[in-house]
Amino acid sequence: MAAWINMISDEDADDELLDVLKLARTPHGTVDNVMRAHSLRPNTMKGHVILYRAALHDDANTLPEWLQETISSYVSILNDCPYSLANHWANARHLMGDEKKADAAEKALHDRKPETFFTGLELELLKYAEKLTLFPGKMEKSDVESLKKHGADDGQILEANQIIGYFNYVNRHLNGLGVTTDGDIVGYYSKK
Repeated sequence: MAAWINMISDEDADDELLDVLKLARTPHGTVDNVMRAHSLRPNTMKGHVILYRAALHDDANTLPEWLQETISSYVSILNDCPYSLANHWANARHLMGDEKKADAAEKALHDRKPETFFTGLELELLKYAEKLTLFPGKMEKSDVESLKKHGADDGQILEANQIIGYFNYVNRHLNGLGVTTDGDIVGYYSKK
């Protein structure tokens, strides 16, 4: 466990925290530091788990999972959040299933030139993510209209908006508390 504030271990948790830790467990059976950093306030951990799963791992989402993870990764690059980037780029890479494609996509994202790899709706969603992350007060109706023109429906626009908003929140949570991946199993799809 690594953060600039105290994080309570399972062994030292009271019953209330243990209940929320149960909710926060990953498929690996662990609690990642991103959630454990809330251990002093179980209610915020509970809210965070629910928001995360609703934004990114909801069965109702129709954007491809690899694209959801790519958007997450790009927001994390823009916010210079190594924790979220490590986890969500590992997921995007896994879901892409093509190392060459993943390498080219990763380079485009790190160079902040998504247009060198992505096209169509994928590119428009990444441009939307960049503007909403860096210049939220400059968003205009035309930003959403451009997504529609490239084939996104309103539900997909909402999905992207919520993923972007969530990662702007979590990147600040992680960076502001110095949370690292020390002790975590990086990536949702990592082997147990």
